[in-house]
Amino acid sequence: MSVKRRFSGISEGSDEINISPLIDMVFILLIFFIVTTVFVEETGVEVNKPQASSAQDLEKNSILIAITANGKVVYGGREIGPTGVRSTVKRLSQKEKMPVIVQADKTVTTELLIRVIDEAKLAGALSVNVSTD
Repeated sequence: MSVKRRFSGISEGSDEINISPLIDMVFILLIFFIVTTVFVEETGVEVNKPQASSAQDLEKNSILIAITANGKVVYGGREIGPTGVRSTVKRLSQKEKMPVIVQADKTVTTELLIRVIDEAKLAGALSVNVSTD
């Protein structure tokens, strides 16, 4: 007498889970987040900023100008000096008006800080703000 097995509920095939669609979705999400991320441009110099109790977050699209402890005015890692602030802000604000953020070291003289702020305002900046910690 021969007994035939028709269906036993156990498949003889592969018992692995196909994770290809999962990997595809992870890469699609990764690409989405990379493309939609807004990166903040840093000034390229180390500035020890003063503390403030009334700090506010500012826009991501802005012009960052740094004033170092030894009085150098820097934009994009390049020294522009106080006289170069006006031309730099004018050039960058031609297409779209952007706010200027000044990152001044806490040991910088008030005279230099005010001069940089005035140059940015004379260049037609949307607003001029001083960055603090």
